[in-house]
Amino acid sequence: MGPGIADRLFAERHRVRLAALAETDPHLVAHDLASPTSHVAEALAAAEVLLTCWGAPVLTAEVLAAAPRLRAVVHAAGSVKHHITDACWERGIAVTSAAAANALPVAEYTLAAILFAGKHVLPAAQRYAELRAPHDWLRASDGTGNYHRTVGLVGASRIGRRVIELLRPFDFRVLLHDPYVDAVEAAELGVELVDLDTLCARSSVVSVHAPQLPATERMIGARQLAAMPDGATLVNTARGSLVDESALLGELVSGRLHAVLDVTEPELPPRESPLYDLPNVLLTPHIAGSLGNELHRMADRALDELERYAAGVPFADPVLPAALHHSA
Repeated sequence: MGPGIADRLFAERHRVRLAALAETDPHLVAHDLASPTSHVAEALAAAEVLLTCWGAPVLTAEVLAAAPRLRAVVHAAGSVKHHITDACWERGIAVTSAAAANALPVAEYTLAAILFAGKHVLPAAQRYAELRAPHDWLRASDGTGNYHRTVGLVGASRIGRRVIELLRPFDFRVLLHDPYVDAVEAAELGVELVDLDTLCARSSVVSVHAPQLPATERMIGARQLAAMPDGATLVNTARGSLVDESALLGELVSGRLHAVLDVTEPELPPRESPLYDLPNVLLTPHIAGSLGNELHRMADRALDELERYAAGVPFADPVLPAALHHSA
Protein backbone atom coordinates (compact mmCIF):
# COMPACT_ATOMS: atom_id res chain seq x y z
CA MET A 1 0.00 0.00 0.00
CA GLY A 2 1.03 3.61 -0.31
CA PRO A 3 3.30 5.36 2.20
CA GLY A 4 1.54 6.47 5.38
CA ILE A 5 -1.56 4.36 4.79
CA ALA A 6 -0.82 1.44 7.11
CA ASP A 7 -0.52 3.57 10.25
CA ARG A 8 -3.93 5.08 9.54
CA LEU A 9 -5.55 1.81 8.48
CA PHE A 10 -4.39 -0.32 11.40
CA ALA A 11 -4.81 0.32 15.08
CA GLU A 12 -2.70 -1.83 17.37
CA ARG A 13 -5.59 -4.25 17.77
CA HIS A 14 -5.53 -4.87 14.00
CA ARG A 15 -1.80 -5.65 14.05
CA VAL A 16 -2.33 -8.06 16.95
CA ARG A 17 -5.16 -9.79 15.11
CA LEU A 18 -3.16 -9.93 11.88
CA ALA A 19 -0.24 -11.57 13.65
CA ALA A 20 -2.61 -14.15 15.15
CA LEU A 21 -4.18 -14.96 11.78
CA ALA A 22 -1.06 -15.30 9.67
CA GLU A 23 2.67 -15.79 9.79
CA THR A 24 3.70 -12.23 9.04
CA ASP A 25 5.55 -9.15 10.10
CA PRO A 26 2.66 -6.79 10.90
CA HIS A 27 4.97 -3.78 10.55
CA LEU A 28 6.37 -4.69 7.11
CA VAL A 29 4.74 -2.53 4.43
CA ALA A 30 5.84 -2.75 0.80
CA HIS A 31 5.42 0.34 -1.39
CA ASP A 32 7.34 -1.00 -4.40
CA LEU A 33 7.19 -4.57 -5.67
CA ALA A 34 8.86 -3.96 -9.03
CA SER A 35 12.21 -3.13 -7.39
CA PRO A 36 11.77 -4.44 -3.85
CA THR A 37 14.31 -4.29 -1.07
CA SER A 38 15.84 -7.64 -0.13
CA HIS A 39 13.56 -7.86 2.92
CA VAL A 40 10.44 -7.20 0.83
CA ALA A 41 11.62 -9.56 -1.94
CA GLU A 42 12.09 -12.33 0.61
CA ALA A 43 8.63 -11.74 2.06
CA LEU A 44 7.07 -11.60 -1.42
CA ALA A 45 8.63 -14.90 -2.41
CA ALA A 46 7.09 -16.58 0.63
CA ALA A 47 3.73 -14.81 0.58
CA GLU A 48 0.51 -16.75 0.17
CA VAL A 49 -1.71 -13.70 0.68
CA LEU A 50 -1.16 -10.01 0.02
CA LEU A 51 -3.02 -7.49 2.18
CA THR A 52 -3.34 -4.30 0.11
CA CYS A 53 -4.89 -0.85 0.35
CA TRP A 54 -4.79 2.49 -1.50
CA GLY A 55 -1.60 3.07 -3.44
CA ALA A 56 -0.85 -0.64 -3.78
CA PRO A 57 1.78 -1.45 -6.42
CA VAL A 58 0.45 -2.94 -9.65
CA LEU A 59 0.58 -6.74 -9.59
CA THR A 60 2.12 -7.30 -12.99
CA ALA A 61 3.14 -10.66 -14.41
CA GLU A 62 6.73 -9.83 -13.40
CA VAL A 63 5.69 -9.15 -9.80
CA LEU A 64 3.65 -12.36 -9.71
CA ALA A 65 6.62 -14.33 -11.01
CA ALA A 66 8.48 -13.23 -7.88
CA ALA A 67 5.59 -14.48 -5.75
CA PRO A 68 5.24 -18.15 -6.70
CA ARG A 69 3.22 -19.06 -3.59
CA LEU A 70 0.69 -16.22 -3.90
CA ARG A 71 -2.90 -17.46 -3.80
CA ALA A 72 -5.01 -14.50 -2.70
CA VAL A 73 -5.19 -10.71 -2.44
CA VAL A 74 -7.22 -9.11 0.34
CA HIS A 75 -7.81 -5.43 -0.46
CA ALA A 76 -8.64 -3.24 2.53
CA ALA A 77 -10.31 -0.59 0.37
CA GLY A 78 -12.75 -0.32 -2.53
CA SER A 79 -11.87 -0.77 -6.18
CA VAL A 80 -9.11 -3.23 -7.13
CA LYS A 81 -8.79 -1.96 -10.70
CA HIS A 82 -5.67 0.05 -9.88
CA HIS A 83 -3.50 -2.95 -8.96
CA ILE A 84 -5.20 -6.21 -9.95
CA THR A 85 -4.23 -7.14 -13.52
CA ASP A 86 -5.26 -9.79 -16.03
CA ALA A 87 -2.17 -11.72 -14.91
CA CYS A 88 -3.79 -12.16 -11.49
CA TRP A 89 -6.94 -13.68 -12.97
CA GLU A 90 -4.92 -15.87 -15.34
CA ARG A 91 -2.99 -17.17 -12.35
CA GLY A 92 -6.27 -18.00 -10.57
CA ILE A 93 -5.57 -15.69 -7.63
CA ALA A 94 -8.60 -15.14 -5.40
CA VAL A 95 -9.39 -11.47 -4.73
CA THR A 96 -11.63 -9.76 -2.20
CA SER A 97 -12.10 -6.15 -1.21
CA ALA A 98 -13.61 -4.00 1.53
CA ALA A 99 -15.72 -2.09 -1.00
CA ALA A 100 -18.85 -2.76 1.04
CA ALA A 101 -17.26 -1.16 4.09
CA ASN A 102 -16.06 1.84 2.11
CA ALA A 103 -19.55 2.30 0.67
CA LEU A 104 -21.05 3.12 4.06
CA PRO A 105 -19.54 6.57 4.70
CA VAL A 106 -20.16 7.60 1.09
CA ALA A 107 -23.83 6.70 1.48
CA GLU A 108 -23.97 8.59 4.79
CA TYR A 109 -22.46 11.69 3.17
CA THR A 110 -25.02 11.37 0.37
CA LEU A 111 -27.92 11.10 2.80
CA ALA A 112 -26.76 14.26 4.58
CA ALA A 113 -26.43 16.05 1.23
CA ILE A 114 -29.94 15.01 0.16
CA LEU A 115 -31.54 16.08 3.44
CA PHE A 116 -29.71 19.41 3.49
CA ALA A 117 -30.55 20.03 -0.18
CA GLY A 118 -34.26 19.56 0.47
CA LYS A 119 -34.17 22.03 3.36
CA HIS A 120 -32.07 24.51 1.32
CA VAL A 121 -29.64 24.59 4.23
CA LEU A 122 -26.68 26.07 2.33
CA PRO A 123 -28.49 29.11 0.86
CA ALA A 124 -30.36 29.65 4.13
CA ALA A 125 -27.10 29.68 6.10
CA GLN A 126 -25.53 32.10 3.63
CA ARG A 127 -28.56 34.40 3.71
CA TYR A 128 -28.60 34.29 7.51
CA ALA A 129 -24.94 35.37 7.61
CA GLU A 130 -25.67 38.22 5.18
CA LEU A 131 -28.74 39.56 7.01
CA ARG A 132 -27.76 39.12 10.66
CA ALA A 133 -31.24 40.45 11.46
CA PRO A 134 -34.82 39.20 11.94
CA HIS A 135 -36.32 37.72 8.79
CA ASP A 136 -39.48 35.89 7.73
CA TRP A 137 -37.87 32.48 7.40
CA LEU A 138 -41.26 30.77 7.13
CA ARG A 139 -42.07 32.69 3.98
CA ALA A 140 -38.50 32.38 2.71
CA SER A 141 -38.77 28.61 3.06
CA ASP A 142 -41.78 28.21 0.77
CA GLY A 143 -41.04 25.36 -1.62
CA THR A 144 -38.44 23.72 0.62
CA GLY A 145 -38.70 20.56 2.71
CA ASN A 146 -38.24 16.83 2.28
CA TYR A 147 -41.84 15.62 2.50
CA HIS A 148 -42.66 13.61 -0.64
CA ARG A 149 -39.69 15.11 -2.46
CA THR A 150 -38.38 13.04 -5.40
CA VAL A 151 -34.80 11.81 -5.30
CA GLY A 152 -33.15 10.26 -8.36
CA LEU A 153 -30.28 7.81 -7.94
CA VAL A 154 -28.03 7.09 -10.91
CA GLY A 155 -26.57 3.64 -10.37
CA ALA A 156 -27.51 0.76 -8.07
CA SER A 157 -23.92 0.23 -7.02
CA ARG A 158 -23.02 -0.80 -3.47
CA ILE A 159 -23.21 2.85 -2.53
CA GLY A 160 -26.42 3.43 -4.46
CA ARG A 161 -28.10 0.46 -2.77
CA ARG A 162 -26.96 1.64 0.65
CA VAL A 163 -28.40 5.09 -0.09
CA ILE A 164 -31.70 3.42 -0.96
CA GLU A 165 -31.66 1.68 2.42
CA LEU A 166 -30.87 4.92 4.25
CA LEU A 167 -33.68 6.77 2.47
CA ARG A 168 -36.37 4.25 3.50
CA PRO A 169 -37.27 5.87 6.85
CA PHE A 170 -37.97 9.17 5.10
CA ASP A 171 -40.91 10.33 2.99
CA PHE A 172 -39.09 10.41 -0.34
CA ARG A 173 -40.09 9.12 -3.72
CA VAL A 174 -36.99 7.36 -5.06
CA LEU A 175 -36.26 6.93 -8.76
CA LEU A 176 -33.44 4.75 -10.08
CA HIS A 177 -31.61 4.56 -13.37
CA ASP A 178 -29.38 1.51 -13.86
CA PRO A 179 -29.21 -0.55 -17.07
CA TYR A 180 -28.33 -3.68 -15.07
CA VAL A 181 -31.44 -3.55 -12.88
CA ASP A 182 -34.79 -4.86 -14.14
CA ALA A 183 -38.30 -4.00 -13.00
CA VAL A 184 -38.52 -6.99 -10.65
CA GLU A 185 -35.33 -6.06 -8.81
CA ALA A 186 -36.34 -2.39 -8.70
CA ALA A 187 -39.60 -3.39 -7.04
CA GLU A 188 -37.66 -5.42 -4.50
CA LEU A 189 -35.48 -2.38 -3.80
CA GLY A 190 -38.60 -0.24 -3.40
CA VAL A 191 -37.69 2.23 -6.16
CA GLU A 192 -39.16 3.24 -9.50
CA LEU A 193 -36.98 2.31 -12.46
CA VAL A 194 -36.80 5.02 -15.13
CA ASP A 195 -34.52 6.16 -17.94
CA LEU A 196 -31.89 8.78 -17.20
CA ASP A 197 -33.65 11.69 -18.88
CA THR A 198 -36.87 10.99 -17.00
CA LEU A 199 -35.01 10.69 -13.72
CA CYS A 200 -33.38 14.09 -14.19
CA ALA A 201 -36.62 15.74 -15.24
CA ARG A 202 -38.59 14.46 -12.24
CA SER A 203 -36.03 14.71 -9.42
CA SER A 204 -35.42 17.55 -7.00
CA VAL A 205 -32.12 15.88 -6.11
CA VAL A 206 -30.06 13.75 -8.52
CA SER A 207 -27.29 11.71 -6.88
CA VAL A 208 -24.65 9.95 -8.99
CA HIS A 209 -23.44 6.48 -7.96
CA ALA A 210 -22.39 4.87 -11.24
CA PRO A 211 -18.87 3.48 -11.83
CA GLN A 212 -16.25 5.23 -13.92
CA LEU A 213 -16.33 3.43 -17.27
CA PRO A 214 -16.04 4.50 -20.92
CA ALA A 215 -19.82 4.08 -21.18
CA THR A 216 -20.49 6.39 -18.22
CA GLU A 217 -18.21 9.26 -19.20
CA ARG A 218 -20.24 12.50 -19.12
CA MET A 219 -23.45 10.50 -18.79
CA ILE A 220 -24.92 13.52 -17.00
CA GLY A 221 -24.63 15.91 -19.92
CA ALA A 222 -26.15 19.18 -21.05
CA ARG A 223 -29.49 17.58 -21.94
CA GLN A 224 -29.88 15.87 -18.59
CA LEU A 225 -28.85 18.99 -16.66
CA ALA A 226 -31.22 21.17 -18.66
CA ALA A 227 -34.04 18.73 -17.85
CA MET A 228 -33.55 19.11 -14.09
CA PRO A 229 -36.14 21.37 -12.43
CA ASP A 230 -35.17 24.91 -11.44
CA GLY A 231 -33.58 24.84 -7.99
CA ALA A 232 -32.73 21.12 -8.16
CA THR A 233 -29.47 19.80 -6.70
CA LEU A 234 -26.89 17.51 -8.30
CA VAL A 235 -24.89 15.38 -5.83
CA ASN A 236 -21.76 13.68 -7.14
CA THR A 237 -19.73 11.36 -4.92
CA ALA A 238 -18.77 9.01 -7.77
CA ARG A 239 -16.26 10.45 -10.23
CA GLY A 240 -16.04 13.86 -11.83
CA SER A 241 -15.83 12.36 -15.33
CA LEU A 242 -19.44 11.16 -15.09
CA VAL A 243 -20.68 14.75 -15.36
CA ASP A 244 -20.13 17.21 -18.21
CA GLU A 245 -18.52 19.84 -16.01
CA SER A 246 -18.64 22.64 -18.58
CA ALA A 247 -22.39 22.16 -18.98
CA LEU A 248 -22.80 21.93 -15.20
CA LEU A 249 -20.84 25.15 -14.68
CA GLY A 250 -23.23 26.97 -16.99
CA GLU A 251 -26.21 25.84 -14.92
CA LEU A 252 -24.46 26.69 -11.65
CA VAL A 253 -23.18 30.10 -12.68
CA SER A 254 -26.68 31.02 -13.79
CA GLY A 255 -27.94 30.01 -10.37
CA ARG A 256 -30.58 27.69 -11.83
CA LEU A 257 -29.17 24.52 -10.23
CA HIS A 258 -27.34 23.69 -7.00
CA ALA A 259 -24.60 21.11 -6.53
CA VAL A 260 -22.84 19.10 -3.84
CA LEU A 261 -19.58 17.93 -5.41
CA ASP A 262 -17.14 15.67 -3.61
CA VAL A 263 -15.40 14.81 -6.90
CA THR A 264 -14.56 16.87 -9.97
CA GLU A 265 -12.72 16.54 -13.27
CA PRO A 266 -9.88 17.20 -12.73
CA GLU A 267 -9.93 16.02 -9.13
CA LEU A 268 -8.44 19.31 -7.96
CA PRO A 269 -10.22 22.10 -9.85
CA PRO A 270 -7.99 24.90 -11.19
CA ARG A 271 -7.48 27.77 -8.76
CA GLU A 272 -9.62 30.02 -10.95
CA SER A 273 -12.56 27.58 -11.04
CA PRO A 274 -15.92 29.18 -10.10
CA LEU A 275 -16.73 26.03 -8.11
CA TYR A 276 -14.76 27.36 -5.13
CA ASP A 277 -16.82 30.53 -4.78
CA LEU A 278 -20.31 29.88 -6.13
CA PRO A 279 -22.87 30.28 -3.33
CA ASN A 280 -24.98 27.42 -4.70
CA VAL A 281 -22.12 24.88 -4.63
CA LEU A 282 -20.81 22.81 -1.74
CA LEU A 283 -17.39 21.62 -2.90
CA THR A 284 -15.51 19.08 -0.76
CA PRO A 285 -12.09 17.47 -1.37
CA HIS A 286 -13.11 13.82 -1.98
CA ILE A 287 -13.90 13.17 1.68
CA ALA A 288 -17.12 11.15 1.32
CA GLY A 289 -15.26 7.82 1.45
CA SER A 290 -13.52 6.29 4.44
CA LEU A 291 -11.44 8.75 6.45
CA GLY A 292 -10.17 8.91 10.02
CA ASN A 293 -11.56 6.13 12.17
CA GLU A 294 -13.67 4.89 9.25
CA LEU A 295 -10.52 3.30 7.86
CA HIS A 296 -10.66 0.88 10.78
CA ARG A 297 -13.95 -0.49 9.42
CA MET A 298 -12.14 -1.44 6.20
CA ALA A 299 -9.33 -3.03 8.20
CA ASP A 300 -11.86 -5.04 10.19
CA ARG A 301 -13.55 -6.21 6.99
CA ALA A 302 -10.23 -7.18 5.40
CA LEU A 303 -9.15 -9.18 8.45
CA ASP A 304 -12.54 -10.91 8.52
CA GLU A 305 -11.83 -12.08 4.98
CA LEU A 306 -8.30 -13.15 5.89
CA GLU A 307 -9.75 -15.16 8.75
CA ARG A 308 -12.12 -16.88 6.35
CA TYR A 309 -9.21 -17.70 4.04
CA ALA A 310 -7.18 -19.09 6.93
CA ALA A 311 -10.13 -21.30 7.88
CA GLY A 312 -10.46 -22.62 4.32
CA VAL A 313 -13.79 -20.83 3.84
CA PRO A 314 -14.60 -18.88 0.63
CA PHE A 315 -14.44 -15.10 0.78
CA ALA A 316 -17.70 -13.49 1.85
CA ASP A 317 -17.23 -10.71 -0.71
CA PRO A 318 -15.13 -11.97 -3.61
CA VAL A 319 -14.19 -9.76 -6.54
CA LEU A 320 -15.21 -11.52 -9.75
CA PRO A 321 -13.43 -10.55 -12.98
CA ALA A 322 -16.64 -10.83 -15.02
CA ALA A 323 -18.26 -8.09 -12.92
CA LEU A 324 -15.46 -5.56 -13.28
CA HIS A 325 -16.57 -4.32 -16.69
CA HIS A 326 -19.66 -2.70 -15.12
CA SER A 327 -18.45 -1.93 -11.58
CA ALA A 328 -15.96 0.39 -9.93
